[in-house]
Amino acid sequence: MRWMWIDQIIDFEAGNRLSAVKNVSLSEEHLHDHFAADERFQAQPIMPASLMIEGMAQTAGILVGAVNGFQEKVVLAKIVRATLEDDVEPGSTLRYDAVLDRIDEAGAATSGTVSLRSPQESEWNLIGHVDLMFSHVDHNMAGMEFPEENFVFSDNFRTILRSAGLESLAKS
Repeated sequence: MRWMWIDQIIDFEAGNRLSAVKNVSLSEEHLHDHFAADERFQAQPIMPASLMIEGMAQTAGILVGAVNGFQEKVVLAKIVRATLEDDVEPGSTLRYDAVLDRIDEAGAATSGTVSLRSPQESEWNLIGHVDLMFSHVDHNMAGMEFPEENFVFSDNFRTILRSAGLESLAKS
């Protein structure tokens, strides 16, 4: 995984749910293009909805992968539903709450909520729902060639697991 769209796992219940947060910072390169200043408008840095959906996919993907100790390659197969009702600006924090609805040999289904806390607020505000389906690639595409490493195992991913006390889930 090249980019991580979560910063920290804040809650984990094996086989059931996982919560993660993302602190949105103006130092993130993607914010300078969404939306850049032009001759009519000032810059308005907004985190793209597609990256918020990816943050939920990473959160839910960790939840699904942890069920079997990350021994199977888990890939996002389908975005069932994605509704995001608010803009996310630098200085805000996103919280992704993913719940495992179903898991079997073929894959898994998750449902999730996205909440936002701006610097001026102390409470989380629900801004969206993202329901996803994942595929267990090794089972569904047996006989095809895939990289040996699990797609989520990067140094960033290991750091996030380690800081949450979950590194032991990632069996070598």
